[in-house]
Amino acid sequence: MTAATGLARADLALLQQQYERDGFVAVRQLIDPAELAALASTVIDAVGRRKAHDTRSLDEKSRYEQSFVQCQYLWEDNPAIRPLTFHQAVCGMAAALMHAPAVRLWHDQALFKEPGGKPTQAHQDHPYWPIAEDRTITAWIPLIPVDRTTGCMGYVPGSHREAPQFVDIFAGDDSAGPQIESKAVFVPAEPGDVLFHHGRTMHMAMPNASDHMRRAYTAIYFADGCTRGGDRPHPSVDRDGIAVGKVIDGAATPIAWPLPQGRFPEPGPWPNLDNERTRRALELGIIPSRG
Repeated sequence: MTAATGLARADLALLQQQYERDGFVAVRQLIDPAELAALASTVIDAVGRRKAHDTRSLDEKSRYEQSFVQCQYLWEDNPAIRPLTFHQAVCGMAAALMHAPAVRLWHDQALFKEPGGKPTQAHQDHPYWPIAEDRTITAWIPLIPVDRTTGCMGYVPGSHREAPQFVDIFAGDDSAGPQIESKAVFVPAEPGDVLFHHGRTMHMAMPNASDHMRRAYTAIYFADGCTRGGDRPHPSVDRDGIAVGKVIDGAATPIAWPLPQGRFPEPGPWPNLDNERTRRALELGIIPSRG
């Protein structure tokens, strides 16, 4: 058994091969479902608190917001979520898939898709992040069973080897959806399963045609030693004043595996930024409040 993941070495090797080939992999029952059930309730409660003042209907939201209800950096203002953010089987698997001796957290987020929620537009993650190296990986953790009806994830195999493409999903344009969707592999999953995808893997999610909320929690990790690759603004580097070309190693991006001294990290402070983007993110509960 490997200490990082609890899997036999042969099983881990197969997962690594699939990840390197396809740019994504589903690791079944990586988390004990009973353990996840308790952690899921903390995520649901945290999202409820963050979104308590957002009473808009689905139709009143932007196309982007109709794709999912988003709350980021939940681990920072909800300590009870940290055992999930820094779950050592999950973080260890992320490290193993990237062949990284240590990984850091970029940020976590809940992505809940409301009943009637629209599909999540096909995109790559890495172009949104000012990280020079492409040693990034997302762990997508379903908190309920997900399938084509509720809005499961789809991945385009091998797309992580293609050139980065910036897709402005914030504007919400579905024009390229059907063409890319035809190439995707859609992956139903159960609580306890963890889906991992490379930062450059083209991925998407189906609409939620069910009558209940599709609940998922995600965490993005990167190999320790990665550097800031541009001046594109992002809280994960801006909060710690990480300059372009410098190693990303601030309090906002703590070591996730292996945990130093086996302890969960404490978050760093948020600056008092007074701009429209930050005010809106606070108002919608996307980022932690300053209070």
